[in-house]
Amino acid sequence: MMKLVELYIQEVMRRLPEKNREDIALELRSSIEDMLPEDYTEDDVKEVLSSLGDPAVLASNYQDRPMYLIGPRYYDLYIALLKIILPISAAITFIVLAVSSILNYSGESNPIGIFLSIAGNGIVEVIGTGMQVFFWLTITFIVLERTVSTDSQAPITIKGKEWTPDDLKDIPYIPKEKRVSKMEIFGGLIWTVIWSTCYFKASSILGLYEKGDNGGFTPIFEQDVLIGYWPLVVFLIAMELLLLFKKWKEGVWTRSLAIVNAGFQLIPVAAFMFMFRNMDLLNPEFPERIQTLFNDSFNFQWLYLTISVALLVSAVINSYDGFKKAYK
Repeated sequence: MMKLVELYIQEVMRRLPEKNREDIALELRSSIEDMLPEDYTEDDVKEVLSSLGDPAVLASNYQDRPMYLIGPRYYDLYIALLKIILPISAAITFIVLAVSSILNYSGESNPIGIFLSIAGNGIVEVIGTGMQVFFWLTITFIVLERTVSTDSQAPITIKGKEWTPDDLKDIPYIPKEKRVSKMEIFGGLIWTVIWSTCYFKASSILGLYEKGDNGGFTPIFEQDVLIGYWPLVVFLIAMELLLLFKKWKEGVWTRSLAIVNAGFQLIPVAAFMFMFRNMDLLNPEFPERIQTLFNDSFNFQWLYLTISVALLVSAVINSYDGFKKAYK
């Protein structure tokens, strides 16, 4: 029964600024306990929570600024949709821009400049998309507020119904340290799109750039040989997307998610070690140029081992972090 109280407090606190949550949570918990009888039942808890009202309304009473723009009935739904749509639209905008820029890259300019350009243009495009989403969603709710007439001004939930204490039973109690952040999911998605796009344009992007009269661009990889591994690369892309989807679906670190995450962390390391043992992947001119620059002292085997060990250590750390969060 106390779980309903904790879920109610959680629903109120998530709508308040971080700095005020702890004190208000203590005050609210104390008030609820004072309102309950000594031998209370679940019905008593529901009665007290009903008297306190919807968590969104109670949270607005604790804040300094009122909900004037949309109104209390639709404000919480408006904010919830905004938090869902904005990150998705921003990620899609950045991914489309990055992929189109990389695919159109001809190799004539320094890739660092290209990536800086993608980052700069991406920020501008994301801001523009965010403003469009904010504008049209706000207009939609303003029209909704003024066209849908109702006698009740109680806020509606994302299900389109007014809040009741029974809604708390559908909400999982998720400690902050066990949650899968949206930034982790969208960041992983953007990284997957960028590296996979670079794979198919490796001979134009990845290489040694030199300035001066004798300067130029020497690709690292032999594209024809590299592209021969496309089934494995497509498998890795699908695997990463599947992991990101599972993280998004679960929303919280569980033992099953930690096990899947550990497996998916180790498979790319094995794929790297398998692919790059084939020295034919390297453009023959690249090792020659590197040896010239390092006076024939550069050891590619040591580089291969160093990268393999670094990837393996990173995979173990990420796997351990997943299990650590799952078992908290």
